[in-house]
Amino acid sequence: MSAVSKPRVSIEYCPKCRWMMRAAWMGQELLTTFENEIGELALIPGDSAVFTVKAGDVVVWDRKLTKRFPEMKELKQLVRDVIAPEKALGHSDRKKTEQEDCKTCPKE
Repeated sequence: MSAVSKPRVSIEYCPKCRWMMRAAWMGQELLTTFENEIGELALIPGDSAVFTVKAGDVVVWDRKLTKRFPEMKELKQLVRDVIAPEKALGHSDRKKTEQEDCKTCPKE
C-alpha cells in the first residue's frame, strides 16, 4: 500500500490556548500505533478553543461538542474504527468490567 492511498489524520488545535504540545503528543501516539495505516499526519493551528481530530474526512473528535479532550485510548479506538477497523489495539481494546478484581485492594 503506497503512502498516497493511506488516510490523512489531522489535528486542528488552538495555538492561543497553548494546545500545540497536546496535539503533537497525540499525533505522535497515533503515528506510533498506526505506523502502517496513516499516510500523513497534519497539525493545523486553528481558531479559538478548537481541538478537532479528523481521520480522512471524518471528524472523530471535536472538543467543542464533547466539552473535553479525548483520553488517548479513546482517540486510538475512534481513529482505528475509521482507518483500520480490523486492527487490534491490544490493551487499549480491553473493556473494564465491574467484576474485575482490583490489583491493589486487599483480598477479603
